[in-house]
Amino acid sequence: MSSMPVGAAQWERRYPPGVKRPDTRISSRQRLLALVLRTIFIVALVVVIVHVSMPQSASFWAAYDAPADLVRLIFGFGICVWLALQLFILPKDPGAYHTWLYLGLAAVPFVVICIVGVW
Repeated sequence: MSSMPVGAAQWERRYPPGVKRPDTRISSRQRLLALVLRTIFIVALVVVIVHVSMPQSASFWAAYDAPADLVRLIFGFGICVWLALQLFILPKDPGAYHTWLYLGLAAVPFVVICIVGVW
C-alpha cells in the first residue's frame, strides 16, 4: 500500500532513466543554522507586530476608547499567537530547511533593521 494520497502521483517529480536525482540531503549544521535563522525571524516579527499593534494612546486600557486601536490590538494579538504557534511547527523536508537558510540570511538583517527603525 502506498503512503501517497490519491492523485498525488501527478506531482511526483519523475526523472528519465539514467538521470541522477539531485542530492536533497542537508547537513546538521545547515539544519541548525536554518532553525536558528527561522526562530530569530519569527521572534523579530512578533516584536515588530507587538510594537505596531499597541494602542497609540498613553495606556494599554485606552484601547477601548478608540475602535481603531481595539481592532489593531485584536488583529495584532491574533497574528502574534499564530506566529508563536509557527515556532513549534518545524519544517518537514530538506527543501524547507534550504529555503529557511537562504531566506533567513536575507530577511533576518532586514527585520532587525525594521526593529531598530520602529523604535
